Order: sequence, then C-alpha cells, then structure tokens
Amino acid sequence: MDKLMSPIRQQAKWKRRLLWILAGIVTVAIGVFIASWIWYYQQLRPVDTQASSPVQVTIESGSTPGVIAQLLQDEGVIRSHTAFLVYTNFEGVQGSLQAGQYELLASYSTQEVVERLVDGKTTARSVTFYPGATLANINDKEADDRRDVAASLLNAGYSQAEIDAGLEADYSAYNATLFQGRPDSADLEGYIYPETYLLASNATVEEVLRHSFDTFWAIVEEEGLVAGYEAQGLSLYEGITLASIIQKESIKGDEPKIAQVFLARLEIGMPLGSDVTYQYIADKTGVARDINLDSPYNTRRYTGLTPGPIASPGLLALRAVVSPATTDHLYFLYGDDGVVYFAQTLEEHEANTAQHCQIQCQAL
Repeated sequence: MDKLMSPIRQQAKWKRRLLWILAGIVTVAIGVFIASWIWYYQQLRPVDTQASSPVQVTIESGSTPGVIAQLLQDEGVIRSHTAFLVYTNFEGVQGSLQAGQYELLASYSTQEVVERLVDGKTTARSVTFYPGATLANINDKEADDRRDVAASLLNAGYSQAEIDAGLEADYSAYNATLFQGRPDSADLEGYIYPETYLLASNATVEEVLRHSFDTFWAIVEEEGLVAGYEAQGLSLYEGITLASIIQKESIKGDEPKIAQVFLARLEIGMPLGSDVTYQYIADKTGVARDINLDSPYNTRRYTGLTPGPIASPGLLALRAVVSPATTDHLYFLYGDDGVVYFAQTLEEHEANTAQHCQIQCQAL
C-alpha cells in the first residue's frame, strides 16, 4: 500500500512546490509592479520644489517625443525621460507636444511640463526688425503701421523708456568686430540686423539688440564681408553704409545693378545722387524734405558716402556691395510702371525720364 501511495504523494509534493514557486513569482511580480509604480510616480515629481529661476528650453520643429524627453531631462526640467514618455503615452498626447521656446521651472511636475507643451504656451518674446527700417522715423505712418526699430520694440511690449535705455546702452564690446570703423559718436542706425528674434520674456532691450549684433556679425563672417568690401575699397563701416542706401533704393531684386551704379560713381568721384539720403536726414532732424538740403547726408550735393548708414540693410543689399552686377551703368530711375530703368549716359537717362517717369520723378 505504501508503495502504491508513493507516486501520489510524490505528485502532491511537486504540486505544493509548484504552487509555492508560482506564489513566489506572483509575489515578486507584484513587488516589482509596486516598486515600478512607486518609482514612476516619484519620477513625475518636480526636480526641485524650491526652484524659482526659469529654464529656457527650445523645442525644434519636428522633434520626436524621445528627443523632447531627453532635452527636458538634460536641461534639468524633469527627473526622467522614461517616465515622461510613459506618462505622455498613457495620456495619449505624444503627438500633441508643440515646438517653440518655453520658460519652464524645475519646480514643475512632469504633468505640468506636459500641459505647457501640449497647450503650446511659449513664453518667449518675439521681436521682428525689418530690412530698410530706421531707428525711428518721425514722418512715418500711424504707430500701428510703422515698421521702424522703435515701433518693432513697442509692438513686442517694451516701453518707450526701456527702448531709449536700450538704444543708449554701452555696446563698445562690439568695436573690435561688428562696429569696427564706426565713429564713437554714431548711433546704432544700420546695425539692427533685420530678422525675427525669439528671446526670453524677461529679456531687456539691450539683450535683444546684442542678439541682433551677434547675428549680424555671424552674417559678416559667413559672407566674408570684411574682405569683400576691402576688395571694393571700402571698410566694413563704409560697406554697411552703402548697403543701407542700396536697401532703401532697391525693389524687385535690383540690388546688384544699383550697387554697380553707386560703386561706379564712387570710383569716378561722381555724387551718388540718391534721393533717399536727403530724405532720411530730413525725416530724422524733423525738417522738410528738400532736394537742396545742406547736409553731408544729401548725396545730390556732396560726393562720397553718407556719414553713416541710413537704414538696416538686408542680406541681399549687403551681398550686392561685394558682388555688384557686371554692367556699366551710371544712372537709374524708377518708372511710373514700377520698373527700374538703367542707363549708361545722361542722354539715355533723360530719355528714360521723359518716357517712363512723369509722376515718380516729380515726387522728390
């Protein structure tokens, strides 16, 4: 009988062992699950509940959730990129994370960070400066239609007092780079590079302008403008000055041709004859526009360049001074039909005026 029962007992014994093993596995699994759950919720907590200084985080367009998660962890905004990915997956919002520049705090929980990224509530300040803009033009249109530097800063939310302080700040650190050759008494005309800038919401006007100067100097280096202007017999300051005049004169991509005309006139000592130059100084000083205005900025009366830039030149104008057209014109005018007409001789120019410029040429 004992021999008959032995296999049954043996089987029961293995069953008990199996149950214990299964119970152990379940216990371990439950323990791992609980531990993972605790870890997960710990990782969703703020990195530093006492943090009060915002962290600037820029999420580029097209960034994947994994790239975003790693960036946030690297910037110290979240504890774990893994927990971030798990949370956004559970919530079904991985495809809703929006690009932009954000101000985030290490005191935010992961949930709060995700909420801001999904809402797309970027806190960066956007400032747009335009090609051909001057620092301020008192003869411009109504304030909401102005495109000068002061108006751009006003539209970005800065007060007039903040703008004045920023324009008058000390930027002598740029004298060895972008401002080389610029007189100490000169203002910032021509040096506010036309671009849209995204900065922290608490950025000062001075910081905005410094960012603009840094961008401008990067363009100067990338385009080889210092050497390019020297090849034309101009310093960087003179090249920027000429580019600013070209910017104000150009329409429809005529920058290289206009540059050729002006460079040819400079070479032979002929006045530039640019109406935009006397118009600029008349507007800046608050006097009536007069073709006979006695000012070194009036290139109808004085040869050579103006004492300084008259506007912010864009990239095409800056390049045109380095690479003018290979034509040999000395004259140009804007026709009533919106076309620019070039001429080699005064006779050709006068014929163009008689044929194409009955209205425009009277509005000086």
